Amino acid sequence: MTPADPSPVPIADARPLAIELVGISKRFGAVQANRDIRLAVSQGTIHGIVGENGAGKSTLMSILYGFYQADEGEIRIANKPVRIADSNAAIGLGIGMVHQHFMLVPNFTVLENVMLGAEGASLLGSGIRRARAELKRLADEHGLAIDPDAVVEDLPVGLQQRVEILKALYRGARILILDEPTGVLTPAEADQLFAVLRQLRAEGVTVILITHKLREILSVTDNVSVMRRGEIVATRPTAGTSAAELAELMVGRRVLLRVEKGAGAPGAPLLSVRDLTVRDERGVAMVDGVSFDVRAGEIVGIAGVAGNGQSELLEALSGLRPIERGEVWLRGEALGAGGAAYPDPAVLRDLGLAHVPEDRHHVGLVLPFTEAENAVLGYHRDPRFQRGPFLDRGAIRQEAQAKITAYDIRPPSADLKTANFSGGNQQKIVLAREMERDPAVLLIGQPTRGVDVGAIEFIHRRIVEMRDSGKAILLVSVELDEIRSLADRILVMFAGRVVGERGAEAGEGELGLLMAGETGREAAE
Repeated sequence: MTPADPSPVPIADARPLAIELVGISKRFGAVQANRDIRLAVSQGTIHGIVGENGAGKSTLMSILYGFYQADEGEIRIANKPVRIADSNAAIGLGIGMVHQHFMLVPNFTVLENVMLGAEGASLLGSGIRRARAELKRLADEHGLAIDPDAVVEDLPVGLQQRVEILKALYRGARILILDEPTGVLTPAEADQLFAVLRQLRAEGVTVILITHKLREILSVTDNVSVMRRGEIVATRPTAGTSAAELAELMVGRRVLLRVEKGAGAPGAPLLSVRDLTVRDERGVAMVDGVSFDVRAGEIVGIAGVAGNGQSELLEALSGLRPIERGEVWLRGEALGAGGAAYPDPAVLRDLGLAHVPEDRHHVGLVLPFTEAENAVLGYHRDPRFQRGPFLDRGAIRQEAQAKITAYDIRPPSADLKTANFSGGNQQKIVLAREMERDPAVLLIGQPTRGVDVGAIEFIHRRIVEMRDSGKAILLVSVELDEIRSLADRILVMFAGRVVGERGAEAGEGELGLLMAGETGREAAE
């Protein structure tokens, strides 16, 4: 790499620098992902990096971790210029990375995952004994208690992330990069993660935190850098900035951080559910006798700690999971009546029900397909996209480009493989495909997971516009603030049942009690 000058100017801090990035640039074809990046991070601090989807945050961290090589610039670790050719070189320099999508072997134990690739002995038995002792030491020292013999796929997401952190520490990491670490965590799990990060900071570990969530940045970081269109446009001491300033720096304009919506005017029910029961693969009733209506011109939010049946409810209503018992009406038409099978997703789409799934990677998209192909996925049999027995590629591409413009999908290329878009832009591809079909009923799971503040503002506004145009919307989100801001009515699920219904004015404490299963006097107050 070619050294660049001048050096970045760090935040005033007496501590030595752990990382300096000087003049880092990276291009992928016509896309300039990083441009002349200058960043200084002090040792033993938590440094936040925020920016819109596609701003270049993950690319920059991938350069620091050795996944990519910069076209220009220099990396310095502890004031020494280094060349990081691959992730092994990064690990050798004490750099660890916890990715947004975990790099774990699901059917391995915690211990097996931690030591995988770093067995450390010619005899496996000896390596396992040493690894077990070292894992216990790290867990005790850093407050990361976990059962080393637990199978990873049986652990909740928060504990799986703990395994990823232990993997990095086991390999000697003193610089820890976390890419969107709370995207799949409940609020309680996120709080536990931040407690761990504060403890690591107290022990001298340097943490780089990439996140879209400004409240998290303000609560846990010491300094924050803002990226926009591949460049760092500002670095601030966290104590000296605000969510409004950071949002404006990220987007380049003032951003509305609250949802603006008037009173709803609900009409007749468009979706009715009675006594619905759904079991998972183990035969456990994840949805247990649930009943509710969603009316035209209404947003109904489902609140609850992850794992209490919300996901299975959406999957069943969208035709992705079998229904054991119950009745569903869509626009007054009984679905699966008289012993008939519940319709599959294709039939439901034709009946006016659209679905934005919670898991965009495994359900919402085919990642090796292009953006254009995913833009019409599930709707590709529409006569508009047919030319005789073949797909009309020109019409599909035209449709995709219109959605790219309307939803500000970046980079604006209908021919790019969907796997090469950031997570937030992948989410916008799914949202554009389902929302722009003008459905009567929209089932939407985690609409803003991994999405930046500017896009969140757009998505929230679009959801409210759909409500105001007479659509019925069933919304599931782990973000309680999002539920409270958008929903006209809130249903709380616990252990597969609806344990309470509240209006939009419900307080966080009241909803939190219901989410914990407290359905007595305390939750009513």
